[in-house]
Amino acid sequence: MRGAFVPTSWRYPAIFLCSIGVSSVGSWIYFIALNLIVLDLTKSALAVSGLYIIRAVSTVFTNSWAGSLIDRVNKKYLMMILNFMQALFIAVLPLFPSIPIIYLLVFIITIGSSMYQPTSMAYLTKLLPIDQRKRFNALRSLLDSGAFLTGPAIAGMLFTIGTPNLAIYCNALALLMSAIITFAMPTVDIREEPTKLAKTRFAPVLKTDWQLVVKFSKANAYIMLIYFLFSLTIVLMTATDSLEAAFATQILLLTEGEYGVLVSIAGAGVVVGSLLNTAVVERFSNSWLIGMGSIVTATGYIVFTLSNGFVLAAIGCFVLSFATAFANTGFYTFYQNNIPVKIMGRIGSIYGLVEAFLIIVATVIFGLATELMSIRFVVVLGALCMGVVACVLFVCNVLPAKVHYYLASGERVYERVEK
Repeated sequence: MRGAFVPTSWRYPAIFLCSIGVSSVGSWIYFIALNLIVLDLTKSALAVSGLYIIRAVSTVFTNSWAGSLIDRVNKKYLMMILNFMQALFIAVLPLFPSIPIIYLLVFIITIGSSMYQPTSMAYLTKLLPIDQRKRFNALRSLLDSGAFLTGPAIAGMLFTIGTPNLAIYCNALALLMSAIITFAMPTVDIREEPTKLAKTRFAPVLKTDWQLVVKFSKANAYIMLIYFLFSLTIVLMTATDSLEAAFATQILLLTEGEYGVLVSIAGAGVVVGSLLNTAVVERFSNSWLIGMGSIVTATGYIVFTLSNGFVLAAIGCFVLSFATAFANTGFYTFYQNNIPVKIMGRIGSIYGLVEAFLIIVATVIFGLATELMSIRFVVVLGALCMGVVACVLFVCNVLPAKVHYYLASGERVYERVEK
């Protein structure tokens, strides 16, 4: 058995940040271009909405089993394969001007992206020493915010000199570059004997893994409570965001141009928050980053949904976007420090399945609710519920008896579970 790689500097984390940045920008380009391609083919907004449904269904399908694979294979090479797979299927998308085939390809592509996130999280947890994780997560949030701005800008530039197909090819190239960059990364997994996955049928292994996740959740209820509450804020954010455009144009009576400015202000909030977060992240504990970040984010949503004009709505958008970097950095660090890396793929996938399912249910409920009552009432109710969840999350975060969860590694927790 060979020991896992232990980094001594920021060399490899910096390389991996480059890979994340390239793929994040490419994802935004692909996201916008695909919507335009489907809209051009069908002239139907419903067909575009179908893309979101397909992606959600694919995520639910994948997360039910992906963790069992992720935890048992070499994560570096799995990330490379997933990037290559996505690049290949994205590259052939423009060759099939058929909506059913496009939906099928999007389903397959989303399988790759759904598996990549928990795989990269487990890989990074093994790669990064505990004292580097918070800084890395802050830099990752900064890169994501940069992609949020530069991705659509690059897509718009590509549309002016070519077609959405050109943007699609650029994203395929970005994923290919990400795979090549990943190849330069070290292998962090310990080489062990073949696992049960290779010796038995997959169904019994899957059942055992689900039982292990349930057992871990029961034995570590506080960790999973924080995970669930944070996921619940994301569910409410997503469901509220689904009505954002309708609220801005139909209730606030903003023009398309004003709504575009509102989105740009939100983007500026993300960048400013990420920059400040990177500068001050080491001065705050993970508990305060998660708790206060969530509360300020919810406050921004409440201000936005209670606004009656552009100025107050802009303030709300800036505040909610500004705070997300802090909350995400705190949560990712908490997750890496307390979820055992041996089962991180299974935990992330199964709880990701629950989150994706709740997002689908909440989005449908919010959409149907607008048929029975005003859009403002629905979005205000959603923001207030988010505020309540954020307050509960904050109280749970700052309990003096739980301070050790925000300081120590979680590998010892897993040992207690197995014993």
